[in-house]
Amino acid sequence: MSATNILDEIVTTKWREIEAAKMALPVDQLSARLASAPPVRDFLGALAEDGPIKLIAEVKKASPSKGVIREDFDPVEIAQCYQQHGATCLSVLTDEPYFQGSLEYLSQIRLTVDLPILRKDFILDSYQVIEARVAGADAVLLIAECLDDVQLQTLYDEVVRLGMTPLVELYEQKNLPRVMQIDPQLVGVNNRNLQTFETDLNHVIQMRTQIPSHCLLVGESGIHGPEDVLRLANAGVDAILVGEHLMAAEQIGAAVDQLLGTSEGP
Repeated sequence: MSATNILDEIVTTKWREIEAAKMALPVDQLSARLASAPPVRDFLGALAEDGPIKLIAEVKKASPSKGVIREDFDPVEIAQCYQQHGATCLSVLTDEPYFQGSLEYLSQIRLTVDLPILRKDFILDSYQVIEARVAGADAVLLIAECLDDVQLQTLYDEVVRLGMTPLVELYEQKNLPRVMQIDPQLVGVNNRNLQTFETDLNHVIQMRTQIPSHCLLVGESGIHGPEDVLRLANAGVDAILVGEHLMAAEQIGAAVDQLLGTSEGP
């Protein structure tokens, strides 16, 4: 199955999930829980601070292309390890059918770490944005390839309204004008070709030249070592989002240290 077909399948499945969630907990009841949500942490501000390129470390058990990446998966322990070894922010996969994630993982992690947290999922409806904030998310991923112009703008505004940071991701260059139209502060470029699953760091490097300098840029996928990190930093990429490379490592903390060029702790 091609990546495009997988994406279409995921979106179809996600709409069914959303409708089921609304039936189980109507939006007005979900919204009532916003009052007791934990305070928002500044995801964008953390990435914008001076210093070396920032790491958004991802808590990710599986993927459609790789299957289970880490068998001994303890999301809280992994998140704590990321924090101890110098990650700036966290990304938590909350899609269950394809990534074996859970919104509950995000809630649990929120209780035990101090870093800002991104809800990484296929966000199609404002209900999911409210879910994210109730669970304690500080940022929400919006994927341009999954959303039309109206959806992208509406969801972007909803994320901002709830005090969170939208991370607007794209792969296809043709989507860049659509993304720039909403004037995002934080843009992610996925280096994974949606047709072949191959990754190419040149993709985000080339896109950097077309994205205004006031936009913080996150490079996603295909980052495997300190030489990749240095290359992206030198090209003006502000942050990296790394999941599979870290999750597949025997020692996650050592993998983070190696990636960032540090050697703090065992």
